[in-house]
Amino acid sequence: MKTKYSPKTVSVSDPTFYLQRGNGIPSATNTAALLLVALSLTACGGKGAEVEHRQAKQQAEQRHQEASQRQAEMRDAAKVEMARVAAPMQMSSNGAVMGMSIAPMPRDYAAIPLAQNKFEQQVQNGIMVAGEIPVSTFSIDVDTGSYATLRWMLREGRLPEKGTVRVEEMLNYFAYDYPLPAKSTAPFSVTTELAPSPYNDDMMLLRIGLKGYDLPKSQLGASNLVFLLDVSGSMASADKLPLLQTALKLLTAQLSAQDKVSIVVYAGAAGVVLDGASGNDTQTLTYALEQLSAGGSTNGGQGITQAYQLAKKHFIPNGINRVILATDGDFNVGVTDFDDLIALIEKEKDHGIGLTTLGFGLGNYNDQLMEQLADKGNGNYAYIDTLNEARKVLVDELSSTLFTIAKDVKIQVEFNPALISEYRLIGYENRALAREDFNNDKVDAGEIGAGHTVTALYELRYVEAGNRMNDKLRYGVDAQTGQEKYSREEIAFLKLRYKLPEQTQSQLLSYPIRLDQSVKQLEQASDDFRFAAAVAGLGQLLNGSHYLHQFDYAQLSQLARSALGDDPFGYRYEFVQLMETAAAIEQSNQLPIKKTFDGSDKSFPPQDKRYGEPMRDKSNPRNERLQ
Repeated sequence: MKTKYSPKTVSVSDPTFYLQRGNGIPSATNTAALLLVALSLTACGGKGAEVEHRQAKQQAEQRHQEASQRQAEMRDAAKVEMARVAAPMQMSSNGAVMGMSIAPMPRDYAAIPLAQNKFEQQVQNGIMVAGEIPVSTFSIDVDTGSYATLRWMLREGRLPEKGTVRVEEMLNYFAYDYPLPAKSTAPFSVTTELAPSPYNDDMMLLRIGLKGYDLPKSQLGASNLVFLLDVSGSMASADKLPLLQTALKLLTAQLSAQDKVSIVVYAGAAGVVLDGASGNDTQTLTYALEQLSAGGSTNGGQGITQAYQLAKKHFIPNGINRVILATDGDFNVGVTDFDDLIALIEKEKDHGIGLTTLGFGLGNYNDQLMEQLADKGNGNYAYIDTLNEARKVLVDELSSTLFTIAKDVKIQVEFNPALISEYRLIGYENRALAREDFNNDKVDAGEIGAGHTVTALYELRYVEAGNRMNDKLRYGVDAQTGQEKYSREEIAFLKLRYKLPEQTQSQLLSYPIRLDQSVKQLEQASDDFRFAAAVAGLGQLLNGSHYLHQFDYAQLSQLARSALGDDPFGYRYEFVQLMETAAAIEQSNQLPIKKTFDGSDKSFPPQDKRYGEPMRDKSNPRNERLQ
């Protein structure tokens, strides 16, 4: 609605005219005019004129003082206004505006130390000797939160702390053109590709890709969703609760009458907002979300308990039963024991209720907690920093987010020491499993949703390449003695285990990786291969990896730009922009800060050449400090 302003007619003879023109603040010109009037009265002579002169002078001085005080107050108010965020407003169903229940938090996150956010540092995987440790085992991971939080930091002009970027979550943020699985086979396809490594001249890069079968939204079946929403005071800023409300409205708009939605909120205490509302009751769902406001401390433990109680109450056999936790990760009061939370989540997972975590905002964000809770709850973890990311996770990839097609998916690779001297797994540091865990169905592992892609990269060195990072052993079986038991055609043997969602016994898949499937030049590899290598390369550069000997931001840029391929949503192009931003920040951080001019001992600010005094701003003759 546009507001029309009508001009107000004011007579120039009106003594308040000069005040009205400046919103009640006389300018220096107006004050001078009043003084001239007073002087002209004095020139008329007589005691009356003298009295009028004194009165006019006093009035002018008083107005000048009031104006100065008023201007100072306005400057202070402007500072406060610039330093705060306008309170996020909520619209009720009838259009009335409702304010938040607490004062808004500052939007200037540059003033918030990164130390207040919790990002776990990972010890990067080292180089393994294939002759000593030929087997590598790990759990798959479909989380994407680490890439989205990295994007937020780079846009704010910051680099993440070294060691905190989970490279596998960067890789799995992007979709790759892996083939869909054939019908009546495993729920996912397996693809391998081998080409020269861009990171080191004498090494190769092996890519392993999984692609789950896709499922249209119309075939998802009935869903029982419980939104567990953090409405504590820390969620008040615009990129937290208001963004969360909009994101969940995008999700609920896709539900139908067969679906059930419950909402539990938690702050100082937890409460139920909706109890099993129909998925097609858009008005009720929208109204419930719009009424939320932020305030109080965070009692996440109590909220999780109530959320699982509602999930069990409305449990749908053979349907999707899932708690969706949305928070900034700040669990600071109440039941916060991590082991108790994990025990509860794992128990409910075994009863068929999964957990997905959505992170919002930074400032006091607990990335580590969000990632681990989703891991234990047979779900995935995403970080929502923009409305576009909300659409990606909750609309475009809804089937992947909600519908699990395989659980406890493990990967094991056995490298052939006759052909491979060394290898290292890039990423998946906190997903590593013991060799014996691969065949142990009681050991938990990651899940794959419908349409999900999973990518893993190994950098490896052929025996014939030399330049090993590790010295050869003095003792052991020599592959050249005639007691040859290794194939000369396979560089590795890939095995995978998985369980169907309703099963407890795993199934085995196995694939040889042949030497002759490699290409001789990196440029001959697919766009997907080279782009995945670029994504992992950025993650390793940001983590300060010790294993990138012939790789820097310039080579990264060239590699990424050559592999954009089909990019319908622009995610790869966005990656290139973030990569360039990271390179610029890295370069600026390495520039020395000069405290003198031209290498001399001249002080700052520069001295006036005539008088040896600091140069003054000619527009500020009193040299007053600018506020």
